[in-house]
Amino acid sequence: MSVKKYINNLIKNEKVIIFSKTYCPYCDSTKELFNSLNCPYKVIEVDEMQNCREIEDYLAELTKQRTFPNTFINGQHIGGNDKLQAKHKKGQLMPLIKDFCNN
Repeated sequence: MSVKKYINNLIKNEKVIIFSKTYCPYCDSTKELFNSLNCPYKVIEVDEMQNCREIEDYLAELTKQRTFPNTFINGQHIGGNDKLQAKHKKGQLMPLIKDFCNN
């Protein structure tokens, strides 16, 4: 399967998908936020993937964002940790995830 098809399938089929890097503190903050909200998510640790560079390049092409984390909810690109945290503080995150959180 091509990288584009793999990424597109994940974005399409996962409610919450986080493209992350294992050493990234911003990625940890994103995962901690979803954990605190009891919201299940799928995480792809890009730095552990054999085709890491291809995935990074395709995500950058798709989102115009080269940094991590790179988060999608219901197929919609949310952005990095700062944008996600800002959405949460403004009350804009829960409406996107309330239907599949374990509250």
